[in-house]
Amino acid sequence: MAKTTIRVNRKRPESLTKQIMDQLTSLIDSGAYAIGNYLPSERELANQAKVARNVVRGAYENLMRAGKIQSEGRKGRTVRAPGGKKKASGAAKGAKKAGTKARKK
Repeated sequence: MAKTTIRVNRKRPESLTKQIMDQLTSLIDSGAYAIGNYLPSERELANQAKVARNVVRGAYENLMRAGKIQSEGRKGRTVRAPGGKKKASGAAKGAKKAGTKARKK
């Protein structure tokens, strides 16, 4: 994982969430975080930037909506390939198979 510093400026008009999101987007776009790399945990990044965890969570959720990152469950969040398909979780695959079997009967 790339070790980078995220900083926020409380005097700027942009929200702390937006500042973090913009910096992470730049790091992803520049290749500092390569596809498949894990991002820092919410707690780790919140401690580094000296913000609340919900600020970091909001930034991560916005990046997931934008298709930049994806959640790997408890493992963390990884950088997603541009236009890449979202990997189906094991539970989703299992539910899909169960649904298919039920219809065939």
